[in-house]
Amino acid sequence: MSSFLRAHIFVAAALFALAGMDAASGAERLPAYGANLSETSVSGLSSGAAMALQFHVAHSGVVKGAGIIAGIPYDCAEQSSNRAINNCMKPDAGHPLPDPAHLKDITDSLARSGAIDDVANLNGARVWLFSGRKDETVLPVVMDAARDYYAYYVPPDRIVYRNDIGAGHAMVTEDYGDKDCAVTKSPFIVNCRFEAAKALLEQIYGPLTPPSAQPTGKYVEFDQKEFLPDGNPYNHSLSDVGYAYIPHVCALETCRVHVALHGCKQQAAEIGDAFYKHAGYNRWADTNHIIVVYPQTISRLGWGWPFYTLNFVWNPNACWDWWGYDSADYHTKKGPQIAAIRAIVERLATKP
Repeated sequence: MSSFLRAHIFVAAALFALAGMDAASGAERLPAYGANLSETSVSGLSSGAAMALQFHVAHSGVVKGAGIIAGIPYDCAEQSSNRAINNCMKPDAGHPLPDPAHLKDITDSLARSGAIDDVANLNGARVWLFSGRKDETVLPVVMDAARDYYAYYVPPDRIVYRNDIGAGHAMVTEDYGDKDCAVTKSPFIVNCRFEAAKALLEQIYGPLTPPSAQPTGKYVEFDQKEFLPDGNPYNHSLSDVGYAYIPHVCALETCRVHVALHGCKQQAAEIGDAFYKHAGYNRWADTNHIIVVYPQTISRLGWGWPFYTLNFVWNPNACWDWWGYDSADYHTKKGPQIAAIRAIVERLATKP
């Protein structure tokens, strides 16, 4: 190799590194707030709902409740992308919806092995489920199955299932997003004159104090790298940065943590701040001692770098891993994405 070519390769590599530094320059180390770990909750839309349910089941010992919006039952895909896009989203005669009883057997087996927490913890959980009547991406019958799955573990009086609103495949809000409630398009937030964030938080935590007129806390852009064992979010289709909303009171008093997980094509790199600022959580968090954390995925299209690591991920839509594109342990405590979310929650629960 000529010295001229070597010099140009060196310059290109340096520029690439600097570009990466600039992209992450706004991120800070996620602060500790001494939050109450046992009051942790989680919710999500679409693939975020699938991950929320997985996280709830895997860590039911600390997760108080979950909000599942257009999601799927636990381990529905069983490590098959074909099952994921067919049986678990748009089941038909040729691709039947998985039997919740079968998925319960998988769950019980994982619990016995210690791969997930004891399912007995779920008996005390509170769950809020939502399926839009106009959702043609994840058919309502799939959410029916998610309800039936939860019913094996959670008492019926602790489950609320809303399926009476003509919403598309989207996060439903009271006053933000497309005014056509039935639409399914980016940024997948629709104004249906109904606030899913309020409803799910109230189901999990009980009656809420009225919200602030506008969020008054602070937004934190934090470094996600430190929460992965290999320190490389890219390897797991995660962004270098995540976001958190911190009410001012949480610097003075004990708060709880709610993890809000965006859907496919809904990461900040795709839709900006639409989800982490406008999905409806933050103004309720202000007045109810809740830190809201918004972990972020990225789009991945094949082999990573360096090639010898054999890191292959096919996740072009920046979905959360609910079929095994990243790891065969995706639905257990060892799953890299689940482990990262748990580590984020534990940081927020650490005494400052």
